[in-house]
Amino acid sequence: MNPLDELRQLLALFPEGDPLIAEAHYIPKTKTPDPYKGLLVHDLHMTVTMEEYHGCPVDVHVLNQRLEGDNYLREIVLTRQSDNRPVQFGIVRFAFQYVSPEVREEILQGEIPLGRILINHDVMRHVDLGAILEITAGPGLANALQMPVGAKTYGRLATLFCNHKPAVDLLEVSAPLEA
Repeated sequence: MNPLDELRQLLALFPEGDPLIAEAHYIPKTKTPDPYKGLLVHDLHMTVTMEEYHGCPVDVHVLNQRLEGDNYLREIVLTRQSDNRPVQFGIVRFAFQYVSPEVREEILQGEIPLGRILINHDVMRHVDLGAILEITAGPGLANALQMPVGAKTYGRLATLFCNHKPAVDLLEVSAPLEA
């Protein structure tokens, strides 16, 4: 699938409110600038990567969520526990039929980041990195990540396989970082 089409589909899950993204461009993984390259170009959970990069655990804040049959949709911000500063914005589309009822319930509680829940429950998982995006913040993203409207940052599109099934489609956008 075209990365920008996939991005539009994920953004369309929560169309209300201010536009999240003013502009987005696909960039090759090899052209991703540091330090974003280390933060985004990998096949690991972003929860773990963010915690390692920022040197502390992260908390999840659910901005919007809804259940459509077995599909769970949510829009989140991860913040550092050390100072509550936003480090990541995300949109998740999760097909719950690929996880246990216990995992489903813990995700629905919205208290623990998704990656941490899957790790804690030893859900067999694989992250398929789809694309890296250079993103210009619209008002919605600027507000969520406490950054100026029109500022640039980077994000990724990925599919998370749970128990060998494509269970989760993700948009994960890093808060702006110092080079």
